[in-house]
Amino acid sequence: MSELSFSIFPNENFVDLRLYQFGFEQCKPLQSFGPFVRNHYLFHYVLSGRGRLDAAADDGTLHHYNIEAGQGFLICAGKVNTYCADSQEPWKYVWLEFDGLRAAEYINAAGLGPGQPVYSPNGLAAQYRVGDIMMYIARHQEQSPLHLVGFLCLFLDALVQTSQTHRDTKWSPLKDFYIQEAVHFMEENYQRDITVEEVAGICRLNRNYFSKLFKEKMGCPPQEFLIRMRLSKSTELMRSSAAPIGEIASRCGYPNQLHFSRAFRKRYGMSPREWRSLNASPIQKN
Repeated sequence: MSELSFSIFPNENFVDLRLYQFGFEQCKPLQSFGPFVRNHYLFHYVLSGRGRLDAAADDGTLHHYNIEAGQGFLICAGKVNTYCADSQEPWKYVWLEFDGLRAAEYINAAGLGPGQPVYSPNGLAAQYRVGDIMMYIARHQEQSPLHLVGFLCLFLDALVQTSQTHRDTKWSPLKDFYIQEAVHFMEENYQRDITVEEVAGICRLNRNYFSKLFKEKMGCPPQEFLIRMRLSKSTELMRSSAAPIGEIASRCGYPNQLHFSRAFRKRYGMSPREWRSLNASPIQKN
């Protein structure tokens, strides 16, 4: 019997650091999730058991990582990944999905990223610090948004201070605020036909200058990021609901189901129906 807790963060009025969702789960043997692409950072800390992460690096090559209790793994935005519990000792993990203007600096300071997604503590005294803070957040969803974001800050500090790959990093300029505003606008309006010009206008920037800033910060042009976001939202809906594929496509900004299926296959290497059959939630399967 799997143990699962899942919560959506109720407030988005934060710029430097923002929570999106959090929870914990005792997985079943060989329980897997993916292939999947996130729009934000997603960090799992393994409380017990073990499993495997398959994650794409910056150059697109797929790497495999075996992860056990006391370690964690980071999923970066825009990268295809799959993770699976061990057949004999399935993992129990706690997770946080987060982002914000300063999130990348803290991740870099911990020495984590697409080329190094695995977190290992730098000593026995530090082994449980990250997991304890994450479990506090997961078990206290009734607390105020400010309270939870405060613990998100403590989590990131612990991640940086206890990581074996800790390193110094440079802080980004405040112009990243514009990119965060753009991402927030896309999240609120991805269901409709928005343009790069419209997003640039929200940020009060010239289209070409905005596109340059966006690609420098996010690693891809704004239009490609919007496509990734729509497809990511569609996988969330396919996993959590029984809505028809056509309805999900429309709700994610694709009024033409054929266009949606082509974009989905190009991104995930399979059709939406095939993805859903592999990643349906326990409720859908029962």
